[in-house]
Amino acid sequence: MKKVLVSGIQPSGRLHIGNYFGALKQFVDLQDTYDSKIIIVDLHALTTVQDKNKLSAGTLEIAMDYLACGLDPQKVVIFKQSDLPEVTELTWYFNCITQVPYLERAVAYKDAHMKAKEINVGLFVYPLLMAADILIADADVVAVGADQKQHIEYARDTALKFNNIFGETFKLPEPLIIESVAIVPGTDGRKMSKSYGNTIPLFGTDEEIKKAVMSIVTDSKSPEESKDPEMCNIFAMHKLFLQGEALENLRNSYISGGMGYKESKDMLLSEIISFITPMREKRKFYENNQDKVIDILKDGALRARNDTTEKMRLIRKNVGVAN
Repeated sequence: MKKVLVSGIQPSGRLHIGNYFGALKQFVDLQDTYDSKIIIVDLHALTTVQDKNKLSAGTLEIAMDYLACGLDPQKVVIFKQSDLPEVTELTWYFNCITQVPYLERAVAYKDAHMKAKEINVGLFVYPLLMAADILIADADVVAVGADQKQHIEYARDTALKFNNIFGETFKLPEPLIIESVAIVPGTDGRKMSKSYGNTIPLFGTDEEIKKAVMSIVTDSKSPEESKDPEMCNIFAMHKLFLQGEALENLRNSYISGGMGYKESKDMLLSEIISFITPMREKRKFYENNQDKVIDILKDGALRARNDTTEKMRLIRKNVGVAN
């Protein structure tokens, strides 16, 4: 039997190329190797998205993005987190065995606290909802970015504590991080993130992509000056699209001089548009056939619930709430 892989993305905004190379590409590349459960984590999104129309539309958008990028619903279970109510039940069990100081160490909570935001309870217990997503599926591996590794540690800790209290129930998942694209740089050099406003939209128009590419931060060196490619934000993105001789030629052009940042940006723009064009065409099909997308999500929900039926029986029996 194949090992189980679990991962997901929030429907909290448009996907960008960081989402693709940091997550979606892994999902697609690994769908033949693993028994994959790819979730649209709409319950997680409720910590920030509290508009029913925006959440509903965003969920459908993410589903179309998944399919356009190459996820095959015959190989992968694609479903909405909210369609598996057992996850919220399991989260409550986890809430009841977890101490407040432990959750206060979570990076997301500390970041929000440092920004002096009012923090809702959903954000505070976010790691336990994620742990429920992972553990209910008996995940062997969880595909995450390097900055998400702590969440897998929380899932493992929670599994161990539950097992110690209620008896052997959960396996301990491992993070699956593709180091070469673990963190995709944004237009300002920081990690590409919607919260930083430094993204390049995955399915944006040519003009939207051009505007983002042309905003990539550079130093003030002239085209004639030698440049260190490893210190260049544009070159860091070229490495996502180029390889082999093409990448080495570009590297040499940086070092020897004669490669201006405007020229490099124009090249990157061409690479991005060429890369996403086939996915755009596939996405257009699903935009025109949204009933197919809804059917895929319904089927995924049924498969997900069938896969967790026996697991929930064991969990409820071990907790003591089974009839």
